[in-house]
Amino acid sequence: MSPYRDYNPHHARDNHLLSIKELRDYCLHMPLSFREALNGAMSASGLSMRKLAEKAGVSYEQLKKINQGKTQSTNAEDALRIAAALGISLESFMAGEFERTPTISIAGKVGAGASVPVFDAYAKGDGPQAICPPGLSPSGVVAVEVEGDSMEPVYSAGDLLFYSRNGHDSVPSDVIGHRCVCEDDEGMGWVKQVKAGDEPGLFHLISLNPGANNIWNTRLKWAARVRLHWPSDLARRL
Repeated sequence: MSPYRDYNPHHARDNHLLSIKELRDYCLHMPLSFREALNGAMSASGLSMRKLAEKAGVSYEQLKKINQGKTQSTNAEDALRIAAALGISLESFMAGEFERTPTISIAGKVGAGASVPVFDAYAKGDGPQAICPPGLSPSGVVAVEVEGDSMEPVYSAGDLLFYSRNGHDSVPSDVIGHRCVCEDDEGMGWVKQVKAGDEPGLFHLISLNPGANNIWNTRLKWAARVRLHWPSDLARRL
């Protein structure tokens, strides 16, 4: 049974009727411990513990101690601040009711000058994940990480590129002249500007870095246009 009259502690809290002691007591009656709620919040938001602490204005060191089991403090004040930073109620935070952040599977690395074996090593959804960029639907979209510098200054090592394949191996005519993620017939993955080769079925893979090599008259299994580019310092991985 809730220790609060009218069984609505959140309503009471919002009207400043709860003391700190009552707030701690309230947290003790919730389904999750603060530690469990904290880990759920980090998983759902995609934020690291340090970033979440900064966003909520709470002590990172205190959160770390709680997460490591070095203190048993309920830390109700921090729970309240974290819930507010996530835009949810204290009840939702302590009950583990978070809106899941959409993610996109990272298939692996793709060569920008570096030779990288075929990167579709994971079944969709089974590999590492990246937070879905705003404005991009995660449906049917895959991400790859750039390795090498042949596409500098546009794409740098560590950047994430997002693309969609059309469901079968091909090089659609509408990708010609565009920056693409592609796989050659030797199983190597590349990010290059794809141009028509000297004969049907052959393609030139053009680097943007003037000092990098191009690949001439190669066969491709498939190519897909880059839909979105996220620099490494903005990309959020899980």
